[in-house]
Amino acid sequence: MTGAGRGVGRAVAVELARPGVTVALLARSIDELDETAALVRARGGTPAAIPADLGDPEEIHAAVQRAREAGCTIDTLVNNAGVEWPRGAKAGLDPGEWSRAIAINLIAASTLILAVLPDMLAEGRGRVVNVSGGIAKWPDSMIGSTAYVTATTSLEAHTLNLAAALAGTGVTVNAYRQGSLMAAAQGRIRSQNRAVVGEDPHRRFVRVQAEGALITPEHSARALVGHLRGTGNGQVWTVSVPPESA
Repeated sequence: MTGAGRGVGRAVAVELARPGVTVALLARSIDELDETAALVRARGGTPAAIPADLGDPEEIHAAVQRAREAGCTIDTLVNNAGVEWPRGAKAGLDPGEWSRAIAINLIAASTLILAVLPDMLAEGRGRVVNVSGGIAKWPDSMIGSTAYVTATTSLEAHTLNLAAALAGTGVTVNAYRQGSLMAAAQGRIRSQNRAVVGEDPHRRFVRVQAEGALITPEHSARALVGHLRGTGNGQVWTVSVPPESA
């Protein structure tokens, strides 16, 4: 479980936790990981808190090895980690920041899949979920976040391609568009200049907050895990707004 230190990543980790299950938690902040680990433990699960910088392939492979050493049977992978920076006109972006965002949002997910795939194929079963976002449906609307849009749309394409390649192996690969979350990133987007974010997404983010239609991390996690326990392959799931928030 990547991005497990907070938000949806933390909520999914808690949702997966139950007696007899070891949940490997990956994130950069050890303090946040410790908080998530305590919540997993309270649900009866066994946490393995593993700090890692997902922008570094060597740290990814080391993290997977640590998960194995912690007793994890790697049959499920949720790629949730992501960043929405850098923002602004493409011509003014720092190339290094842009490349690092692509590494975290896209390449890390692919690297993790390749690292755990041998475990899943050996068992003849496995579930991979790549957390995407609604922006993948409107890639031309968020003009000020080219790295995030590029990575998100590419991640969905990678998901469908890999699902087709693994058909019949017992390993499924799906993408999950988590919708408009009640999260810090939403606040940052609403506070941005409209010219940076884009008129349409800025208006949409402001509207969903005003209408009380933001999805909580807990609701998103329940929806994700519900799909995760199914048998679909090569699908793109979209979370629906709960009735009480519609």
